[in-house]
Amino acid sequence: MDYLPNSSRYSGMKYNRCGKSGLKLPAISLGLWHNFGGVTLFENSREMVRKAFDLGITHFDLANNYGPPPGSAEENFGKILHQDFQKHRDELVISSKAGYTMWDGPYGDWGSKKYLVASLDQSLKRMGLEYVDIFYHHRPDPETPLEETMEALDLFVRQGKALYIGLSNYKSEQAKEAFKILKRLGTPCLIHQPSYSMFNRWVEDDGLLDLLAEEGIGSIAFSPLAKGMLTDRYLNGIPADSRAASSSAFLKPEDITEVKLGKIRRLNELAKSRGQSLAQMALAWVLRGGRVTSVLIGASKVRQIEDCVGTINQLEFSHEELNQIEQILK
Repeated sequence: MDYLPNSSRYSGMKYNRCGKSGLKLPAISLGLWHNFGGVTLFENSREMVRKAFDLGITHFDLANNYGPPPGSAEENFGKILHQDFQKHRDELVISSKAGYTMWDGPYGDWGSKKYLVASLDQSLKRMGLEYVDIFYHHRPDPETPLEETMEALDLFVRQGKALYIGLSNYKSEQAKEAFKILKRLGTPCLIHQPSYSMFNRWVEDDGLLDLLAEEGIGSIAFSPLAKGMLTDRYLNGIPADSRAASSSAFLKPEDITEVKLGKIRRLNELAKSRGQSLAQMALAWVLRGGRVTSVLIGASKVRQIEDCVGTINQLEFSHEELNQIEQILK
């Protein structure tokens, strides 16, 4: 059957302006880092993308190496676009990135113009698109001159292969220099994508959030649930089917200490008092004060997306609640 999106999909989502640009992003965006590649059930991935759009999520975030195997998340997303979203392309914000290892040899990684041009062309082909809405450099390259990397991003906008460009994983000092170069080239940076959560607050200590506010640049936080720790999954230990139990490179059993479990349980009690799940409160906390444009969630089940979107119903914190969170996190 043809997919018919929910006609009231935009009424329940909050959309925030991205920096000083004309673009608005949903407060909740869907990342396809895990559970959308070639080793996962395609119909489950398709159902999650459909449900996300039905709930007002218009922004879908990918990268060349998402899978596994690398490239397969973009391939599968391209199939979903072809099957379900051909009439709705202009309602979507689709982003991709390059900067991590994608193929063998000296031209398949980091930030050279050679690598970035080839990578974006490959990504567009995999997804069956003429352009992406946002293209990011995924991480700083310690060897390639910053000017070369930024000139490649500028080129993509001038070629019409990307509408906007962004940076990911850049700390404030290097991001500031990149912003200057992009302004000089005439293609300002739209957005920065850093990791940020209650358990990972480097963007505050580094001054990155302050810099983005000064520059009028948006931000979208990845891993806002601390790799799943800020959910109800680990309240009673490590489930057998969890990412931590599988000794994932992203979350190891030793990451979930008794001290951290104690904090998770206390945060969960506070979330309950607010009428929220722990995940909803953790996402609302990242969005507090309007300094972050959107939070980037991952999911393996439709119900996880539904729970995260429920965050929109309670975004405000009292001073007392914020103080309680600070005391728990200390």
